[in-house]
Amino acid sequence: MTPALQASNLWKLYQAGESTVEAVRGVELRIQAGEMVAVMGPSGCGKTTLLNILSGIDEPTAGEVKVNGHPLYGISDNQRTDLRGEHFGFIFQDFNLLPVLSAVENVELPLLLLGRSPSEARKEAMDALRRVGLEDRGEHRPAELSGGQQQRVAVARAIVHRPSIILCDEPTGNLDTATSTQVMGLLQDMNQREKTTFLIVTHDSNIAQLCQRTITMNDGLVVGDRSQPEEE
Repeated sequence: MTPALQASNLWKLYQAGESTVEAVRGVELRIQAGEMVAVMGPSGCGKTTLLNILSGIDEPTAGEVKVNGHPLYGISDNQRTDLRGEHFGFIFQDFNLLPVLSAVENVELPLLLLGRSPSEARKEAMDALRRVGLEDRGEHRPAELSGGQQQRVAVARAIVHRPSIILCDEPTGNLDTATSTQVMGLLQDMNQREKTTFLIVTHDSNIAQLCQRTITMNDGLVVGDRSQPEEE
C-alpha cells in the first residue's frame, strides 16, 4: 500500500554564524492512509521544521518526501503548489484566519484559489461550517468569535476541499481544556468516519494519547515511534 506521507533520509541544515545547525537529521518516516499520528519532543527538537518540510513550506537540504506516492520536491513551484492544494489541509495554533473576512469567506478561500466558482465555493464552505457546528456563525468575523470557534473555523477551512492529509501544528495550543477536547473529538471523528490522515505536532501528551501512533523527536532525530495499544 502506498503511504500517505513518506520521508526518506531527510536532512535540514541551517547556518548560524560560524556553526551549522542540524535541525533534522536523517529522518525516515512512513505514515499510512487513515492513520492519526502525533509528533512530540522538546522545544527546538526539529518537529516543526520536519512538519514544514513534509508540508512543502521549507525545502530539505537532502532527502525525499512523497505525498500519496507523488514527489513533493524536485518539481516546479507551481506543481508543488498544486500538489499541496490537492492533498493537504492545514490547522495552526494561531488559527491564521483573515480578520477582515467573515467565517464563511475564510473557509471558502481555498476553494476560490483552486478555481471553484463563487457559488460552489460558498455552498461547500457553508457545508464545512455545518460539519463543525458553526453554520449559524458564517457571517461573523474572527474577532466576533471565541478561540474555540475560531479554531473550528480553521478546521472547516482545512477540510473544505476534502484533502486526504491534514497537518496540524499545536492545534489546541491556544485553547482551554474543554475546547481542546471538543476540537480533538472533531478531528478524531473525521479520522474514523472519513479515514482522513492526520499528522499532529503537539506538546500535550493527552493529545498524543488520542492518536494511534506517537513519534518522538530529539536533536533532529526520531528517537521513538510507538503505537497506542488497541482497546479490547
